[in-house]
Amino acid sequence: MKRLLRIFMAAALSLPATLLAQTDNYLIGRGIYDITGPAAEASLFGYGSLDQSASGIHDRQWARAFIVADPQSGKRVVFVVIDSGATFQGVVQGVGAALKTRFGSLYDARNLVISATHTHSAAGGHSHYALYNITTNGYIEQNYKAQVNGIVAAIERAHQDLAPGRILLARGELWNASANRSQQAYYANRDAAQYPDIDPEMTVLKLVRNGQPVGMISWFATHGVSLPQSNTLLSGDNKGYAAYLFEKQLMGSDYGPGAFVAAFAQSNSGDMTPNLNLDGSGPGHTPEQSLRLIGQRQYDLARQLFEQASEALSGPIDFRHKYYDMSAQQVAAPFTEDGQSHRTCTAALGYGFGAGTEDGRGMDFFNEGQLQGNLFWQALTAMLTAPTEAQKACHAPRGLLLAQGNFKPYPWSPEVLPVSILKIGQLGLLAVPGEFTVMAGRRLRSTVAAVPGSGLQHLVVAGYSNAYAGYVTTQEEYSLGHYEGGSTHFGPWTLAAYRQALHEQASSLASGQPLMYAGEPQPRDLKDKQLTLQTGVVHDQAPLFKRIGDVVSQPAQRYSRGQAAKAVFWAGHPKNNLRPQGSFLQVQRLVGNQWQTVAGDNDWSTRFRWKRVDPIWGTSQATLEWDIDASVPAGTYRLRHSGTRKAPLTFKLHEYGGASRSFVVD
Repeated sequence: MKRLLRIFMAAALSLPATLLAQTDNYLIGRGIYDITGPAAEASLFGYGSLDQSASGIHDRQWARAFIVADPQSGKRVVFVVIDSGATFQGVVQGVGAALKTRFGSLYDARNLVISATHTHSAAGGHSHYALYNITTNGYIEQNYKAQVNGIVAAIERAHQDLAPGRILLARGELWNASANRSQQAYYANRDAAQYPDIDPEMTVLKLVRNGQPVGMISWFATHGVSLPQSNTLLSGDNKGYAAYLFEKQLMGSDYGPGAFVAAFAQSNSGDMTPNLNLDGSGPGHTPEQSLRLIGQRQYDLARQLFEQASEALSGPIDFRHKYYDMSAQQVAAPFTEDGQSHRTCTAALGYGFGAGTEDGRGMDFFNEGQLQGNLFWQALTAMLTAPTEAQKACHAPRGLLLAQGNFKPYPWSPEVLPVSILKIGQLGLLAVPGEFTVMAGRRLRSTVAAVPGSGLQHLVVAGYSNAYAGYVTTQEEYSLGHYEGGSTHFGPWTLAAYRQALHEQASSLASGQPLMYAGEPQPRDLKDKQLTLQTGVVHDQAPLFKRIGDVVSQPAQRYSRGQAAKAVFWAGHPKNNLRPQGSFLQVQRLVGNQWQTVAGDNDWSTRFRWKRVDPIWGTSQATLEWDIDASVPAGTYRLRHSGTRKAPLTFKLHEYGGASRSFVVD
C-alpha cells in the first residue's frame, strides 16, 4: 500500500501545471454593483479644480467585489475595486458598519480591502476629512451613500455567489501604457539605474468554476488621468474602459447577479502617467483617443495573460491588518534609506504640492522642485496652521505650504491609517492607503520578500486602499520637492514607516503568530461632523406649454455608420435619482413591433449631458448622443431619456420618460 501511495504521489507531482490547476481548492465569489455619483452640479475629485463640476455621464462607475475563502480553515478575504478617485476612510467605516449588520464578524476591517482605480473623473465630496472636500464645496452625502451602498451590494452579491473554484495566475509586462512624469526625482534614487523608470509588470488572476471563467483581476500601475481636468462627464477613465471591454464586449456581462466581473486595479502608480507625451496628452490626438488607447493596451495584455494563466494559487488564505499613527512612527534603521533611526512627522504639504503635475498644473506661482516659499506664503501658512520649529525641521529640506495635521478640532487629513496584507496561497496583496511611486513600491515589495517563511512568492502593491493620505515617495525623491514629494504627508521617512509596518505583518504571517495590538490607535469617526456648501434641487419645470420629457431637438431622419445621433430633451435634475443599475439614456432598436434597448449610459458609444437653462424657473436640458460604429446593424432606432423630476410646491418626485422620433441607420 505504501509503495502504491508513493507511486501515486510521484505521478501527481510530475503532472504538468495545467492539469494540477484543475483542482477546486477555494470558495470563490464575485459581484458587481453601480456606485455612480451625482451626474450634475457635483465637483469631481482628483485634479482639485472647483471648476470641474459634473455635467453628465460618459460611463458608469462600479464596485467590483471578490471573495476567496479557504474551505479547510474557514478564513476568507474580500478584495473590492471601485471606480473612484480614492478610497476614503469614512466610506470604509460605513461599509464595515453595514457588513456587521448583515454578516456579523464574517467580514470586517481585518479581512477587507477596498482599492480605488484613481479615476479623476468621478464625483467627489465623499471624504470625512476637509483637505479632500475643499475643492468639492464640502461633503456630498449623496455620493458617500452611493459608494457605501454600492460597495455593500457588490460584496453581498459576491457572498451569495460563493462556490468551489480555483484561481490561476499569470504575469507579463506592458511597456506602452505608462511613463514616468517625475523623472528628475526618480533618477535621484541611489538604485535608479538598476530598473526602468516605469513599472511595466501586470499581474492577472483568472477565477474559474466548473471549468468556466467567472472573473478576472488585473493590477497595473498607471494613473487614471487620460481625461483632463476640462472633462466634466463622469467616467472610469482608461481602467474603466478596459473593464468595459472585458466585461461587456468580451464576456457579455449584464452587470447583474452572477455576471462576469473584470477589475482593472491600481498599483504603485504615484509617478506613472498614461499621458505618454509628458505634457498631459498622448498617445492619441484627443483625450478620448488617448483613453481608449491606454485602456485597450491594458485590456489586450490582460486578456492574453488571462488566456495563458496556468499557475494555480494554492495554500492557505490568511490576512494581517493593523492601524498605525503615521504621524508618530519611530522607524528602525533597517527600513530607512540612510541606515539610521528616524521619526515621521505631523502631516503637512510642501510647495511642490501647489505646483501640480504635467497631468494637471496647479497655481502659477508654485514650481515643481520648489523647497521654500516667499515671505507672503510663509506668513499665510503660519496664520492657517502655525507649524512649530520642530515640525519644520522634521519635514526638511521641504518647506511647509500647509500643515494640515495641525488643524483643530480635527486634522484635515487622517493620520491613523490602515495597512494590510491579504494572502491567497502564494500571492500577497500589500494594501496601502496612498499613492506610492514606482520606486517606493519596489522597496515595499523587497521588504516583504526578504521575510523568510511567509510563503509569498508573488507580491502586488494594492495602492489607494482602505483610506487615503496623499503620496509616498522614497527619501531621495522627497528631497527634490517635486509634486509627489511635496504631497507626501508625513515627512521624508514616510515610506520607511510603511516598510516597517509591512515587515511586521509579513513576519507575523511567517511565524503564524498574531500581531501585537496593544496600544493600537483607532481612526476617528467623523460622519456626524461634516459641512456642505452644496445646494439641493429646489424643483424642476419645463417652459410654459412644454412637459419634462418632451423633445427639444430631434435627431436626423437617417444616419450612416461613423456618424453620431443626437437628441435634446427637457429634463429633471439627475440628483433627484442617481438611477443605480439603471440609465438616463437608452438607445433602442425596433425589432418587429417592439423597441429593444441596445445601449445605455454605461456604454462607451453614448454620452449623457445635462445643463441648467434657467435656475429660477427650474428648467434644464438633457442631451443624448450615440456614436454609430461599424458594428451597428442596419435598422430603425430611437433615443429615449428617463429621469426623475421634483414637482414645484409639493416637491414630490415623479418618474418621467420621453422618446425621440425614429431614425434609420443604413
